[in-house]
Amino acid sequence: MLAEIITIGDELLIGQVIDTNSAFIAETLNSIGASIYQITSIQDDREHLLQAFKDAESRVDIIIITGGLGPTKDDITKKTIAEYFEDTLVRDASVTKNIEDIWKKYVRQTLLQVNKDQALVPSKAEVLMNELGTAPGMWLDKGDKTFISLPGVPFEMKKLMVNKVIPKLKEKYKFPFILHKTLLTYGLGESTLAKRIEAWEDALPSDIKLAYMPNLGSVRLRLSSKGLDEQKVRKGIDAEIKKVLPLIEGAFVGFEDEAESLELIIANRLTESGKTLAIAESCTGGDLAGQFTQNAGASNYFNGGVVTYATESKIKVLGVAKTLIEKHSVVSKEVAEAMAQNVRELYDADYGIATTGNAGPSKGDSDVEIGTVFIAVATKNTVVSEAFMLGSARKRVIKKAVNKALEMLEKEILKN
Repeated sequence: MLAEIITIGDELLIGQVIDTNSAFIAETLNSIGASIYQITSIQDDREHLLQAFKDAESRVDIIIITGGLGPTKDDITKKTIAEYFEDTLVRDASVTKNIEDIWKKYVRQTLLQVNKDQALVPSKAEVLMNELGTAPGMWLDKGDKTFISLPGVPFEMKKLMVNKVIPKLKEKYKFPFILHKTLLTYGLGESTLAKRIEAWEDALPSDIKLAYMPNLGSVRLRLSSKGLDEQKVRKGIDAEIKKVLPLIEGAFVGFEDEAESLELIIANRLTESGKTLAIAESCTGGDLAGQFTQNAGASNYFNGGVVTYATESKIKVLGVAKTLIEKHSVVSKEVAEAMAQNVRELYDADYGIATTGNAGPSKGDSDVEIGTVFIAVATKNTVVSEAFMLGSARKRVIKKAVNKALEMLEKEILKN
């Protein structure tokens, strides 16, 4: 069963408003077995709307439209839908009452005619009452195709989608069962991961699709399948997961619907073992500490941290030897290790981790290349460090450095 989403509004096309409606609608439809063929954003233009409706009808079974249902003259969706269905607009009594009730309860201004006219709907439409707003949803059938028009206000659309649209779609159509299973990996790039699982991927059954979804420091592997036999679909996906897990051992951290982020995995391990952490940051500017403190319970294991951004602060606050910096540069393996060891001692923690590097765009207090980052992790008995070249885009360098620091910290925690 194929569906298409059409979002209407000039504000979407100029980037003034981000289209979050499509993502919600797509996810909701997919959860009942509908496959999204296309998502289209168009302007408030009669000819454009008519062509979009015609094109969608030619290729899918379900067309969901959002936006263009407001009270102003530029909101022309209802009129254009009526034209497309060779229909006329009529005043719906139940929608009129809903509008009047909303005005009595929440609006102190006069109920204008343009607001009353939101009760006008195509005569062939089934009204989907919008209890949260004045623009109703509308359901129209055209042969075996279904057109559904919903308000563009996200919270209004979501309630209509969940409470009205999905139940009616499930009554009308027989949907296949769709299953997505997403494996979350850290520490391997997309190409390296693809090489590891190449033979397995080539042998996947035709009814199972694999998608790579890379992010900085992580790659998600999504396995998808669909069919009328739910048990068969589940067995097929489970069988392939059993085959691939040994191939990604060491990088796999869990399934997306149940896995926690790497910082939460680290937090849980520290809490369970009763161990503590201290952080010293330079180039990451507090972002690494923020990964932990954004989650509740950080005080159980995070003793504290410092952002020693300037060279002088590394000397005065962390006690890094000035001679060490002069000999090796502030961005160096030796300074990163000293920062990690000293911050661990400063906060009496079991683990200390430190970052120092050049995120750009200028080189700052070191002549090393932009994108160079040193990260060190210290325990009471050891200190390890690594050098990374993370590119030249400042924000990406910082984000990558945070991810690499998390990966290194997890490895050291697993050793102990």
